[in-house]
Amino acid sequence: MAAAASIVCSSFKSPSLQSNEVNHVGLAISQPTIPSKKNLRWFGRKDNKEMSISVRTKAMVSNEGDLLVKESPTSLDAIEDIGVVGVHHVGLLCENLERSLDFYQNVLGLEINEARPHDKLPYRGAWLWVGSEMIHLMELPNPDPLTGRPEHGGRDRHACIAIRDVSKLKALLDKAGIPYTLSRSGRPAIFTRDPDANALEFTQVDF
Repeated sequence: MAAAASIVCSSFKSPSLQSNEVNHVGLAISQPTIPSKKNLRWFGRKDNKEMSISVRTKAMVSNEGDLLVKESPTSLDAIEDIGVVGVHHVGLLCENLERSLDFYQNVLGLEINEARPHDKLPYRGAWLWVGSEMIHLMELPNPDPLTGRPEHGGRDRHACIAIRDVSKLKALLDKAGIPYTLSRSGRPAIFTRDPDANALEFTQVDF
């Protein structure tokens, strides 16, 4: 059942000791709760020989007086049970599907996954292969503004694509006149944006 618990910290000074010396300290804690002003009370005596702090808080206490700690509903076993194996795809919004496909296909060289259905959704779109995963382009109104976004895509929401050679992508972006920024940490990575200002990171990895 629920009961009120107290945290009391007290110090007692012997009359034979100096005013700043303490020969006994008592501390009892029932729950690690940060007190608020309304449940914090100070008690003291004018002669400064006794002072205590009392904090009233709520705790779950069993009939035997033991504190019961409620377990988190999310445990490691529960996470493992759902069987996470990887990222299947990333969904990106675009204003004009053809304009976006020109960027993703003709600049980045991504291929469309023709096996994914297009006619079962109430909006236009395309699935593009990114290794064994995909990008799903969706022609829908984009709630994100085109201006006022961070120049460096790493400071914005972004999708990261692993590539073999950052220098080759850099040359392609330069040729297409597409702006980009390099990783601020010095690692081989480039950040750029698609025609709808969706931020993309390309990081160089060894396969």
